[in-house]
Amino acid sequence: MPGTSETRRLVDAQDEDDEILGTEGSFVPAFRPQDHYADEQCLMERQQDEVVLVSNEPANGRLFTYLVFYLLGIGTMTPWNFFVTAEDYWKYKFRNASINNTDLDEELTPLQKSFTCDLALTATISGTTFLLLNAIFGHHVSLRTKMLGTLWMILILFGVTTGFVEINTDTWQEQFFLITLIIVVLLNISAATMSGALYGVAGLFPSEFITAVVSGQALGGILTALAFILVLAFDTGPNTTAFIFFIVGGVLILLCIVCYVILARKPFFRYYLEGGDKYKVIRAVPSHNRSGNAEGLPLEPILRQVMSKIYLHAISLALLYTTTLSVYPAVTVLMQSEYGHSVWTDVYFLPVVNYLIFNCGDYFGRLFAGWMERPINQNTSLLFIVVRMAFVPLFLCSNSSEHSFLPVLVKHDYSFIAMMVMFALSNGYFTNILLIMAPKSVKQHEKELASSIMAAALSCGMAVGSLLSLVFVQML
Repeated sequence: MPGTSETRRLVDAQDEDDEILGTEGSFVPAFRPQDHYADEQCLMERQQDEVVLVSNEPANGRLFTYLVFYLLGIGTMTPWNFFVTAEDYWKYKFRNASINNTDLDEELTPLQKSFTCDLALTATISGTTFLLLNAIFGHHVSLRTKMLGTLWMILILFGVTTGFVEINTDTWQEQFFLITLIIVVLLNISAATMSGALYGVAGLFPSEFITAVVSGQALGGILTALAFILVLAFDTGPNTTAFIFFIVGGVLILLCIVCYVILARKPFFRYYLEGGDKYKVIRAVPSHNRSGNAEGLPLEPILRQVMSKIYLHAISLALLYTTTLSVYPAVTVLMQSEYGHSVWTDVYFLPVVNYLIFNCGDYFGRLFAGWMERPINQNTSLLFIVVRMAFVPLFLCSNSSEHSFLPVLVKHDYSFIAMMVMFALSNGYFTNILLIMAPKSVKQHEKELASSIMAAALSCGMAVGSLLSLVFVQML
């Protein structure tokens, strides 16, 4: 019968459709009325842009980067600490050469009296000025210039300083005094620029890398204190001591240069240097431009906006170091043991208690802060730092041979040591907490500037504290 096979094909095709769509009673319509609101929401435009985090962190290089940051932290402070610690060498260089006497305990010459003050003044002014300049204008200078350029400058300056150890400067002490102060200015300008750049870069990385930098700085203080104690133990001459200090400082800077050159080529370092984990913006109004910019436009940090977010962190850090430097080491170095004359009290008491214990406490405080990362609230940190100022009158009233006006309330060695431990632990702890939390308070493109501002705030606090220490010493 014509048309029968055609009819069967149509029936079979409908049966297949019924199997896919279901029976008549369970037919699924193309548009469900009950899902009308949900579909309408999907089709509607978003009320605001959405931001999602995309991470492509390289698997290798994290540990090496951490260790190099630690080394660079040591390198920012240790060479300068060695420069200052060679006190007997500077006294020898500026002694009264006309009487041919190497006794450094004789009456000080005018150059010997003014050297320490002039050294501190030139170092503080030059270092603080360039940390502030780095915070404001540092993003206009390449990181390679700020890091390698300053490290090479420090190495050259240490080479020149080491060369002067073997040169007889007795006949031109005034000229050598001036040359030394010029070296100090250039050294602190380089160290401040390098330190500000290092803080800024570390702010781009996860928080443990900031901990590595600040812990390295504290470890450098421990190494300097140990070196000072060893010098006292072996009783080497001033020239030999200075030569060893300057050579070790130069070798450390050279090691920093080599490690940084290697680090700069590592994908892990370059990944975070270029922004790290990216934030992709999903626009509320979709763009139909096929050539859309997937990477986004580079954003320039605005100083005023960054300061509005971290000003309490910066004030807290400046106040922290104002408190610390107002009594340490200018006031604490005047403390004496309650016991009589002995090798411990006359030779090792101050180096161990004033330098080694403080630097160890400062170091462990920074480590604890890196592990705990508390408190997060900046107002809480500021409150603790204000309370910490109570240490100042306690140190001023400790056992000192220089007391003329203030009473002695802290008479025992164990009380002074306990105060020193708590003072050092709190200094290291809140230093690291504030330096960790400031970059976390800003956007990704603002992190480097925020960390540089914090470094400048730290230096300003040190400068103000150093000036206050002059007043406090006179108050004793």
